Amino acid sequence: MNNTLIQLAQILEQRKEQSGDKSYVANLYEKGLNSILKKIGEEATEVVIAAKDGDAEQIIYEMADLWFHCMVLLAQQGLHPNDILDELHRRFGLSGLDEKAQRKQ
Repeated sequence: MNNTLIQLAQILEQRKEQSGDKSYVANLYEKGLNSILKKIGEEATEVVIAAKDGDAEQIIYEMADLWFHCMVLLAQQGLHPNDILDELHRRFGLSGLDEKAQRKQ
């Protein structure tokens, strides 16, 4: 894996210090959680539409937008991509059915 997620996380942290009129991400931070969540919902819908259309290039484009906005949410919440990667790593070797069963406990 390359360091793209880590580099992006660093940039997103830096944007917290900028003015919303100078940065799209800073503007999202200023607007607050509901605006960030709305963007994630919009981007998720666009991924679904691209997948329904079967357009691989558009799926990649829209998925990048979705991941980006999810990363904005992580930063806004004081979380880091490594938190997600650690959770995914924890799930290695665990069947999806077993993982779901563990959530109920």
